[in-house]
Amino acid sequence: MKSILLVDDDRQMRSALKEAVVRMGYRAVVAEGPVEALRRLDDSPVSMILTDMRMPEMDGVVFIREARKKAGNLPILVITGFATVENAVEAMKEGACDYLMKPFSFDSLTRSINSVMSGSSYESSEIITENEGMKNLLQLAGSVAASDMTVLILGESGTGKELLARFIHKSSGRSAKPLVAVNCAAIPDNLLESELFGHEKGAFTGAVEKKTGKFELAHGGTILLDEIGEMSSTLQAKLLRVLQEREIDRVGGRRPIPVDVRVIATTNRDLQKEIAAGRFREDLFYRLSVFPLQLPPLRERPEDINLLAGHFAAKFSAKLNKTVRGFTEETIEFLRSRQWKGNIREFENAIQRAVLVARSDLICTDDFMIGGNPSTSPSRNGSLRDMEMDLILKTLEDTKGNKAKAAKALGVSVRTIRNKLNAYGKKFPEV
Repeated sequence: MKSILLVDDDRQMRSALKEAVVRMGYRAVVAEGPVEALRRLDDSPVSMILTDMRMPEMDGVVFIREARKKAGNLPILVITGFATVENAVEAMKEGACDYLMKPFSFDSLTRSINSVMSGSSYESSEIITENEGMKNLLQLAGSVAASDMTVLILGESGTGKELLARFIHKSSGRSAKPLVAVNCAAIPDNLLESELFGHEKGAFTGAVEKKTGKFELAHGGTILLDEIGEMSSTLQAKLLRVLQEREIDRVGGRRPIPVDVRVIATTNRDLQKEIAAGRFREDLFYRLSVFPLQLPPLRERPEDINLLAGHFAAKFSAKLNKTVRGFTEETIEFLRSRQWKGNIREFENAIQRAVLVARSDLICTDDFMIGGNPSTSPSRNGSLRDMEMDLILKTLEDTKGNKAKAAKALGVSVRTIRNKLNAYGKKFPEV
């Protein structure tokens, strides 16, 4: 039985963590503080460490540093609060592989520990939420994961459809086999059939060798058909046959090839409207939507704004080697007031840009440039034009004048950067 070293100076938290870890099937090695934990590492072999960051005997970052000296690359999961997100950043710089933000549920703790124990990254397995609707959705997804049912995930762009698909695969009996993702919107229609089903050598001009398709590559595992609503009617008919017969035909092939694949499809389109317009096959819709899951937009998850903001701030602070410990109250209210039409993807990009250009350890509304424009909240630092100019110039300074990097950070084109500089009458050397 694998063991987890639990380090927390709060007796009730230690007891709760111990009970949770035991329920998960691990052995708990408990320490009241960092000093005792370091002694435990000498005489109790463990598979991972779960530690609080704020303890009286020793700072959590210092403890991680000392634990690394004794235990090498032993995985470490840290517990932190929203108000101390800078501790998570420092912890990850010292080698912690992940962090869990308070308050957290038993399910969140379970997913984080299992993710760390399996060597998976936090981003690919963890869905961060305190929203009751999302929690219910995850419970449903976990239930259907145990079966081989075809799942259709519906939701606006940026809501995390692919993340939910990966959660289902990871929670399924197929998790040891591959999850193969295909973006149906990104591949030209004349190439998508070969991409999905493969082709034989000489099947068409340019087919100089045999190609194994994504369905075959996913054999025993899961195939994710992302943005299925973009697929042509011809390919829809061929996909329907695959779902019915559980076999594929390579382009130019002479015989069908059996495949054992679980199918998860996603779309941001209203497929009922697509059916009514004659663009999507009704019979395929019913084959795909055996178990439909509807992801809510971020604007319907206001309680997750703080949680996600803290998570992304810590993530990008570590990546950009900056020290950001949180947000001003005004900024949180600003973030809550926005509609976030691009959902979590837009929100993550906005936090990344804000971390990049932040001039203090607290992110403020002036640090945001969303959709190519500065935030429309009141500014104490001058006009919107001045804010925009300052933001662009500060980003160019941070990127050492590299306009391409600055444009990427701000979510605009290089041409926009050049046009804005011309409008301001500012010069910045080309890099």
